[in-house]
Amino acid sequence: MSSLSSFPFSLPMPFPISMAFPLLGWLVSCCLLAGVAGAQTHDVWFGTETPRGGLSKGIYHARFDPSTGKLSTPTLAVEVSSPGFLTQHPRLPVLYSVGAVDGQPSVIAYRPHQPNSGELTPINSQPIGDGGAAHLSTDRTGSLLLTAQYGGGSTAAFPLNADGSIGPRSQLEKHQGASGVVERRQDKPHAHWTGFSPDNRFAFVPDLGLDQVLVWRVDDPRMPRGISLHGAGQCPPGSGPRHMKFHPQGDRIYVLNELACSVTVFEYDAETGGMQPLQTIGTLSESQKAGEVFNSGSEIRVHPSGRFVYTANRGHDTITVFSVDPESRLLKLVEQEPIRGGWPRNFNVDPAGAWLLAAGRDSHTVAVFAIDPASGQLTYTRSLAMVPTPICVLFGRSE
Repeated sequence: MSSLSSFPFSLPMPFPISMAFPLLGWLVSCCLLAGVAGAQTHDVWFGTETPRGGLSKGIYHARFDPSTGKLSTPTLAVEVSSPGFLTQHPRLPVLYSVGAVDGQPSVIAYRPHQPNSGELTPINSQPIGDGGAAHLSTDRTGSLLLTAQYGGGSTAAFPLNADGSIGPRSQLEKHQGASGVVERRQDKPHAHWTGFSPDNRFAFVPDLGLDQVLVWRVDDPRMPRGISLHGAGQCPPGSGPRHMKFHPQGDRIYVLNELACSVTVFEYDAETGGMQPLQTIGTLSESQKAGEVFNSGSEIRVHPSGRFVYTANRGHDTITVFSVDPESRLLKLVEQEPIRGGWPRNFNVDPAGAWLLAAGRDSHTVAVFAIDPASGQLTYTRSLAMVPTPICVLFGRSE
């Protein structure tokens, strides 16, 4: 377990850390993982928030050992203001972040300073020009980068050069309309996430203010290395779509609704790029949402096997686990697991699907959970690392 005293600052721990966990499930997970002893370790990158007077200095880095579920002590990889969300090039050793350069909201490209050093060196940056970005992603060819501007209500496109550097912004598409169902939250567009279809023909941007997932065509010959509006997937009124993920089979999309604390499952037609809603299921019960604590959904992940879906609940400070029906691929509630921290803006599942890392922004923690391969349930391993205001967890390539 990472030593709390080894991190370069100390914090009170207002959140109780439970020492109890299901012993049997833990032993089963350990036995299953024994076969990968000596497995290669992974880079893990942490994007952070830099509030006024905050402790974060930029992007942090650690190594994760999938044979033990242990994180090395996180260290500062590069200084940058509010790097927030991160992504990586599909082929090159290049990392991208949102952030501020000379006070200007930008997208930034980095390369490793040295192999295995955990330090990053900026390659270049480009101004966004419509406020700060809430999310970013690269297409599957490594030729296009998209950002979603929550405040600006827009999607921006940036061509990527052969060396992974970022070209000047080629498009800024302002979203139009507003749902208006939830006062002050849906009075205008609020783009929140970007991502691409498995075949790279379409890009998707959930918009909290519209209650829609905008679908952009990527392979339009009139817009080389750009996007054109193609359609939209409709979420329930007042739900506030935030993030989404594809099922590994590519025929289902799972959209996390921030305001309603729910997931909407869509049938996806890869040929037409169409989305048809099939199910909406709560990540919290109505009684849980009716409590005094403000709750909102933040992140969604699909297990690499496609058998489980995980979501994070801020306020309730839990991860909700769903099982996926093998035929319909609809969801069924399994459990809600406390993250042993506060305000989970983000979490991630390791590439092998054996571990989940949950970041608590307000507790400055990253907690490690073992994933039961049969049920998808989470077991807290009592391994906890300290990262200042973490809001993004990104697994890098193994070495």
